[in-house]
Amino acid sequence: MKIAEVSELLDISADTLRYYERIGLIPKIHRDKSGNRDYTELNCKWIKFIKCMRNAGMPIEILIEYVTLLQEGEH
Repeated sequence: MKIAEVSELLDISADTLRYYERIGLIPKIHRDKSGNRDYTELNCKWIKFIKCMRNAGMPIEILIEYVTLLQEGEH
């Protein structure tokens, strides 16, 4: 899915999606041959999780730390 589709589907601005990717809150998004972001279902699940945590009041700094630890796994 393209960024505009994800933005509309999840009710989050394209600028916010780019920002979240830039600061490491969501994993790097795969890009197609033209360099456009190509979101997967897994990417959308990450974004839904981030939105949920933000709506619950979790600060971005803490959320970045949590997501980083989550991605590292059990080690």
